[in-house]
Amino acid sequence: MKTTHLLEAEQIKSGYENKTVVHGVDLIIPSHKISVIMGANACGKSTLLKTLTRLLKPLYGKATLDGTPIDQLQPKQLARILGLLPQSPIVPEGITVADLVGRGRFPHQSLLGGWTKEDTKAVAEAMDIMNVTELANRPIDELSGGQRQRVWIAMALAQQTDILFLDEPTTFLDITYQVEILDLLTDLNQQYGTTIVMVLHDINLSARYADYIFALKQGKLIAEGDPSDVITSGIVKEIFGLDCTVIKDPISDAPLVIPKGRHHVKNEMRIRSSISSE
Repeated sequence: MKTTHLLEAEQIKSGYENKTVVHGVDLIIPSHKISVIMGANACGKSTLLKTLTRLLKPLYGKATLDGTPIDQLQPKQLARILGLLPQSPIVPEGITVADLVGRGRFPHQSLLGGWTKEDTKAVAEAMDIMNVTELANRPIDELSGGQRQRVWIAMALAQQTDILFLDEPTTFLDITYQVEILDLLTDLNQQYGTTIVMVLHDINLSARYADYIFALKQGKLIAEGDPSDVITSGIVKEIFGLDCTVIKDPISDAPLVIPKGRHHVKNEMRIRSSISSE
């Protein structure tokens, strides 16, 4: 089981140049759980994630890890606890799967120590977890989108952190690969107790795979908690401007959002009018 850590945001405001994107967010990341940051496009999801992982310095407030502001931690010290898979990572030209996954061991290596048996074991385990062992000698640029994403996650796993952040890990993948990636991350969480925090666009996948949801609107945290408490027709309408019905997913028992759409809303109104006139 991974070590329990307290990662929290205290009145974080963050953004870019003269534009504030995240406005005064307070939150605590649940340990050993899968959390999803959810919201409409440009609501501040990725900005918040970058601030929590020290890629972006807050304009106000702070992110702390076990009581220490993360900007006071040494880079390697932080990288042994917290891993990050950003959006659209850049692939070094000609690099193989095994070489890329091996780069996840950097935080554990000293300048003079060289490659160790522990490094070899960590890389092998990470590739096995993500089912990419057979691809070890393949160049990354020959792989499909789903295979590449599994390799990037394997690199993050080789880092052997207690907390793993992923920024839109299923974007641009077809539904088969989306479910595969999320199933593998769930296995990682359940078997090793890794704390996972993801930014996801798909509401229903968020509801199905998350233990805890943070819902953002225009950079403000407006709801958080169990998916059944956050994924409601009222909150979905507030965040996305979407009229919907929320039912129970027959497979997972999680909330399932059914969008109405303009045409179906008209049909619903006609049905109600017909019933009331009888």
